[in-house]
Amino acid sequence: MNWDIISNYWPIYLSGAITTLKISLSVIFCATVLGYFIALMRLSSSRLLRGVTFTYVWVFRGVPIMLVLFWFYYATPFGLELSAFAAALCACSIASAAFKSEIIRAGLMSVDKGQLEAADSVGMNPLQRMIRITIPQAVRLIIPPYINNSVIILKESAQVSIITVPDLMLGAQRAYNSTFSVAETLGVAGVLYLTMTSCIMLFQAFIEKKLRMN
Repeated sequence: MNWDIISNYWPIYLSGAITTLKISLSVIFCATVLGYFIALMRLSSSRLLRGVTFTYVWVFRGVPIMLVLFWFYYATPFGLELSAFAAALCACSIASAAFKSEIIRAGLMSVDKGQLEAADSVGMNPLQRMIRITIPQAVRLIIPPYINNSVIILKESAQVSIITVPDLMLGAQRAYNSTFSVAETLGVAGVLYLTMTSCIMLFQAFIEKKLRMN
């Protein structure tokens, strides 16, 4: 192990890891918000909304995220020019929202109809029913798949390096191209990715323990 290579490129690894965290957390947030509204539209009584959102989920679950990245960065419609970071954020958020929406939809559908009818019988409006009955119960069920999907988002964020976002993977690739040392470049990137995903998994274990105690 050549520690001099790691020491020389450490600032690049650290900066890349911060960029990876920034884009991953931003994507998780945007995909959750978008996915929530898609889930609601898929459960609506409108056939038009159900059809549109079904098509959205079908398309973005079925195409590689790399294609979506290329489309947003190299072929943005209406002559728009996005920075590499903005294109990566839009592409990953839109693609990930398809998966988040299915997780959220499954959680919303799992709530017992009897409880919803009881909420109606005591005069709750749809917003009160959603906040006080549906969401608290759905959250317990969606936490494991939701956080698993978030781990996948962090790992797949490595693909944004192909459109020159200066993330951890791009920093490791540049270090490897200069040194041809696998362990000190790609190996270090692997350790840093494992550290970040492990933190998310520890958070999942903490949340699940809290929910069991309650």
